[in-house]
Amino acid sequence: MSASSPSTNSLWFPALSRVFSILLLLFGFLVGVKALGAGFELLGGDAVEAIFAATANPFMGLIVGILATTLVQSSSVTTAMIVGLVAAPEAALPLSNAVPMIMGANIGTTVTATLVALAHMGRREEFERAFPVAVCHDIFNYLTVAILLPVEMATGYLRRTAETLSGVLQGAGGFDYESPFAEVLSAAVTPVEFIVARLFGMTQFQGVAIILVSAGIIFTALFLLVKVMRSLVRTRVEGLVTNALGSNAVLAILVGVAVTVMVQSSSITTSLLVPLGAAGLLRLEQALPITIGANIGTTVTALLAALAGSGVNAGFGLQIALVHFMFNLTGLVAIYPLRVTRNIPLRAARYLTTLAIRSRRLTLLWVGVLFYGVPALLLFVERVMR
Repeated sequence: MSASSPSTNSLWFPALSRVFSILLLLFGFLVGVKALGAGFELLGGDAVEAIFAATANPFMGLIVGILATTLVQSSSVTTAMIVGLVAAPEAALPLSNAVPMIMGANIGTTVTATLVALAHMGRREEFERAFPVAVCHDIFNYLTVAILLPVEMATGYLRRTAETLSGVLQGAGGFDYESPFAEVLSAAVTPVEFIVARLFGMTQFQGVAIILVSAGIIFTALFLLVKVMRSLVRTRVEGLVTNALGSNAVLAILVGVAVTVMVQSSSITTSLLVPLGAAGLLRLEQALPITIGANIGTTVTALLAALAGSGVNAGFGLQIALVHFMFNLTGLVAIYPLRVTRNIPLRAARYLTTLAIRSRRLTLLWVGVLFYGVPALLLFVERVMR
């Protein structure tokens, strides 16, 4: 017994330390979201109104979501910050402004897998198999936005659905949503506000500093959280993806959801598929449902961020998190079941790969146009429409 005890402890201690690290990082993530709202409160009404007025146009909101996510390489960071802004106790971002930003984040998140695919450019056969796996995700998410943005502008479908679901989740009794961690998070944010107040004399400078600090906390917490969770479930993730290769589409979607929830990053899930495709272990038709599942799984981060909400606008934080979920779920239902619509991203990905093989310049042009050219075009359209 005494001989086996140290061995048992050596197995349990690393796992327990990782679990503790995950809980600590989740708390840090929620503190960052909470502090973000506090920072915008300190900016002052005029400054906040000017910022929010710029995103009142849906195209501008979409641009902000795309560019922010491509810069930080994480839709989880972007959506968490959006949730924090919508749920801010005062000077909150209007829900209608936030919806296009969520859509933009879903486009921006595809850049990581696309960049991973570019690493195979020097090996033609690998690139021919890897690039369509990444590009299919680009096209699928753009197609979802092309369908849902006009619908949202005309009917408010996502916003209204999220409001209904939020009401159901909050209970038929009519109680207001309040985070169970609100008081603890407020207490954790207080030292941040105190330190910043000592360093900056003017209230607006305090607000900017807290926004930057909170963004850094959110980014760092999620970055470390992904690393810890990936190391904790690496073997299980690889096993799930391998098992999904020969499964039906429904199971493959569920595997995409599960893997993304476990590692808290859709970028990791989709980036994992690219080398599998390059090695010939994964066909494009097999990768698409896993990718769609990753889209749905990544919405858990926004739902976690909603736990940081408190006060009168806490329910709106839950609603924008549900908008993120409904956007990706609707994309699945609208595109994947029918072969004619399912084939659109598949055929487009293969066609673009054919062009990319002919010219590396076209490959780089695709990346530039997709993530920066389209936002520039939308900005031009927005100015023309004024």
